[in-house]
Amino acid sequence: MFVTASLGRWQLSRAAQKEALQALLDQRAAMPALHQRQLPGGADSGMGALSDVVHRAVKLEGHWLPEHTVYLDNRQMQGRPGFFVLTPLQLEGGGGVVLVQRGWAPRNFQDRLQLPPVETPPGLVHLVGRIAPPPSRLYELGGGDSAPGSSRIRQNLDLAAFRTETGLALMDLSVLQAGPRSEGLQRDWPVVNAGVDKHYGYAFQWFGLSSLIALLYAWFQIVRRFLRPRQRPRA
Repeated sequence: MFVTASLGRWQLSRAAQKEALQALLDQRAAMPALHQRQLPGGADSGMGALSDVVHRAVKLEGHWLPEHTVYLDNRQMQGRPGFFVLTPLQLEGGGGVVLVQRGWAPRNFQDRLQLPPVETPPGLVHLVGRIAPPPSRLYELGGGDSAPGSSRIRQNLDLAAFRTETGLALMDLSVLQAGPRSEGLQRDWPVVNAGVDKHYGYAFQWFGLSSLIALLYAWFQIVRRFLRPRQRPRA
């Protein structure tokens, strides 16, 4: 009983931490969009690390480097499997290179090696997005990054290894491109959520289990003993 109650209190403390995180995320979402010069390592950057700007909106302008486009396989959007399409963007004015998660495209299940038709505009492009960590890794067998450059279709992408492979001055972040569907890509990215409700749900379960244990203890150790008929002493 005491263990389950302690676990319930721990989940409440985690919920309080996540509420503070959610407040920070909401605050950053309401801030004006950063300019690319304000990114960590940029000319006008006052930010020391990715954690200072993650989930902030940002405006970028530069030129796509389509020869380095990568298709991350087994990624879902709205429950449909397909590719996340990633293309480096050479920032205008020599401000480095940002890996842009441009959107999602469906795959051809009859020919799993066929790439989806994605347009990559030439010349100077302007885009708005949200600063994010590099793409999350999926479980894979045999180390899918062991042969870099062997295929544009990959299970995962390690940013440091990709920087070495391409020779590009990639920043230690990525940008989720925002906006309506275009260029053959869908951009219905999930809403950033710290997951506060999950911890309240776990806390409710632990406290409920603690209450059940207390009731069972009271029934078997107190109530049943009180209700049990007393034996009369023999004459």
